[in-house]
Amino acid sequence: MWGNLTQLETAAEHDIQVRNETRNRQLVQSSNGMATIALIAHDGKKVEMVEFAKKHRDRLAQFDLIATGSTGRIVSISTGLEIQTLRHGPGGGDVQIASQVLEGHVHAVFFFVEPMEAHPHDPDIQTLMRICNIENVPLATNPATADLVVRGFGETAQI
Repeated sequence: MWGNLTQLETAAEHDIQVRNETRNRQLVQSSNGMATIALIAHDGKKVEMVEFAKKHRDRLAQFDLIATGSTGRIVSISTGLEIQTLRHGPGGGDVQIASQVLEGHVHAVFFFVEPMEAHPHDPDIQTLMRICNIENVPLATNPATADLVVRGFGETAQI
């Protein structure tokens, strides 16, 4: 029995190593070598996202930015940052970002959540959060954590 368990553990370690090597190659092949940050904010947190983006505008300009529809438009208009917008969160935007995380194209997710409201697309939200955890991608759910993540990229947003 232990032999089978050891073989299973060895196979699992190999699978993890292959997945990590593939992910590292994908990160290096990111568009222009810039790290990508995804921006998402529930309706009750969009003002906080805009304030955060204004505070860190110069730093965020060093990254490739993607966002769910309305969050991306509001932040872009408010800051002048260039942001690729995807679908609205409830319309599949959260899932699009989750897919980008799985593909190794997103290096951090700033998802300012409104914890006191029910969200009809909660399964999509939980999927995105779970994928960030599985893929070991930083997930900031409030401005304080996002601030630390932005600082953690160091002097340059290069990957």
